[in-house]
Amino acid sequence: MTLQAIFYLLATSSERELLRFVCAQATLAFRQNKRVFIYTEDQDSAHQLDELLWSLDAQSFVPHNLPGEAGNQGSPVEISWLAPTSSRQVLINLASDVPDFAPQFSQIIDFVLEQDELKQLARKRYRRYQQQGFHVETRPASKVA
Repeated sequence: MTLQAIFYLLATSSERELLRFVCAQATLAFRQNKRVFIYTEDQDSAHQLDELLWSLDAQSFVPHNLPGEAGNQGSPVEISWLAPTSSRQVLINLASDVPDFAPQFSQIIDFVLEQDELKQLARKRYRRYQQQGFHVETRPASKVA
């Protein structure tokens, strides 16, 4: 199995713009029939992303849940600040570090934001993914596919 980590380069430091891009990535993966786990830094961030996904128009709706809101398998997209409890293919990482459970995913989506401190954290995550055997690449944020 090829392990892939993709870093999207975002020309912003806006959390709102980042979360909108995350929603687009989750929607794309969902439409490709992939199960997605969005890992957030904390519970507040998870709830903020949950609200944003609920605010999408009906044609863009993505079935999603927070921890404990769905059955054993959960929705196609799960948002959490805790480790996943079911098997999924795609990890969207919004945390400042690489979570210990990252190697259980075949694809990771991560981000590089404009702010220097955030770029440094992204570089550390990039190296960590490489050390874990992921093929790592970067793409401009405008290239969603």
